[in-house]
Amino acid sequence: MTDVAGLVLPLFGLIVLGYAAARLVRHPEGSLGWLSVFIIYLALPALFFRLLSKTPVEQLASFRFILVNLAATFLIFLTTFAIALVLRRVTIPEATIQGLSGSYGNIGYMGPGLAILTFGENAAIPVALIFCFENIMHFTMTPTLMALSGERKSGPLRIAGGIIRSIILHPFIIAVVLGVAVAVAEIAPPAPVDRLIGYLAQAAAPSALFAMGVTLALRPLKRVPAELSFIVPMKLIFHPLLMYFLLGWAGDFDRIWVFTAVLLAALPTATNVFILAEQYGCWVQRASASILVTTAVSILSVSFLLYAITTGLLPANPFSG
Repeated sequence: MTDVAGLVLPLFGLIVLGYAAARLVRHPEGSLGWLSVFIIYLALPALFFRLLSKTPVEQLASFRFILVNLAATFLIFLTTFAIALVLRRVTIPEATIQGLSGSYGNIGYMGPGLAILTFGENAAIPVALIFCFENIMHFTMTPTLMALSGERKSGPLRIAGGIIRSIILHPFIIAVVLGVAVAVAEIAPPAPVDRLIGYLAQAAAPSALFAMGVTLALRPLKRVPAELSFIVPMKLIFHPLLMYFLLGWAGDFDRIWVFTAVLLAALPTATNVFILAEQYGCWVQRASASILVTTAVSILSVSFLLYAITTGLLPANPFSG
């Protein structure tokens, strides 16, 4: 258990430090902007470029793993979306944000640091693949559903163009494409450039987690939305469980890949959900509450999962002898 605490506490500790700093040092929310620019446009893209550019090409073409991972996450999104739409009788935009809250994990900020600290550098490849393709899926579904809801009156060509732009111009996706291109071409950046990329990559996880804590402090929880009664278990329990059993059913994947995918599925709601809610002007405060509550609860749930993995309580395949 001490080993698990050594993995979890530093990461959640950075969130706590960010939260405490924002409560003690009263800066306006806008002052967080440049740190967000550094994280989104420099540090995290550098991390994913570095991971992928040093990855053997044959390991990047793991299409079965990618499809199973996307299927699990999409099914969780669809289930949460349906519950919100049918049982809570909300609008399609609100159901979309709730669906994201139940399926879109913090795979960009928390995922790389936690997975690589736990499983070593071998976790970098599945982390990068999951991050790339899940983001493409979420960035495609969200504007499509918002457009279908009739909230925006753009024509189909304009909608399609916006969706394509949101995917291909996202700095994370650009970094992934460049990383794969460098891996395929088997070239290496000049030493000074590589060193700069390394500095940025090392700063990614600490900066992102600290910023997440600041964000949570600046958007305090005023009340617990009723929707969290199904969003929290969907995100922290059913998502990793479905991922685990689908990967086991689909075949014998490398144990580190399986556990990495399950760990990333078990992470709390991504801060990107709040950004999307704000962008479309719906379910904004409750999206912030989803991030705060799932993050707090995940301290226990992720710790338990890591304990089960590191002590051998959880086999790599639930269907193996």
